[in-house]
Amino acid sequence: MALSTSITRPLQLIIRVLQWSSALIAMGLTSYFIHRGPRGLHTIYQEVISTVSIVFFLPAFASPFLPSSLGKLVLAIDVVFSYLWLTAFIFAAQDYNRGNCHTAIPAGIGCKRKYANEAFIFLTFIFTFFGMLLEVVALWVYRNENSASHRSATEDKANHGGARPPMDAPAAPAGTV
Repeated sequence: MALSTSITRPLQLIIRVLQWSSALIAMGLTSYFIHRGPRGLHTIYQEVISTVSIVFFLPAFASPFLPSSLGKLVLAIDVVFSYLWLTAFIFAAQDYNRGNCHTAIPAGIGCKRKYANEAFIFLTFIFTFFGMLLEVVALWVYRNENSASHRSATEDKANHGGARPPMDAPAAPAGTV
């Protein structure tokens, strides 16, 4: 089965919705932590990354429809944010899984919410990573489809629309022009 933009576009949109909504939930949970308790550096980092991601992930929704103008930008955003979200996940795992979860910053908040935050941070990372891979595939498919259609249009013009015969055609007999 050959890949086409009719296959990659819906997949991209699904991944982008999951990515954006996971970042939104992670932002909400982290904001709740900041509101309720003491603020550690890891919590502030997670809040900044999630808030900035909500804005920077928006062009990815248009990328399947404008791959020539947005594809490379979205790919660059995915590369950068995949590392930022991986770092946020590592911070969350260190904070919530080492020692007693109840005493980890922010203290006094149940472990269920902390583990949920960790899970949504991981989901945002993994969807960003899958989005990056799918963006590469979609750019490759788009380039192949457009180069094939451009090639066939050029061949049609050269074979049928030109006024003179091709260079490798036999010479016309004298007196027939």
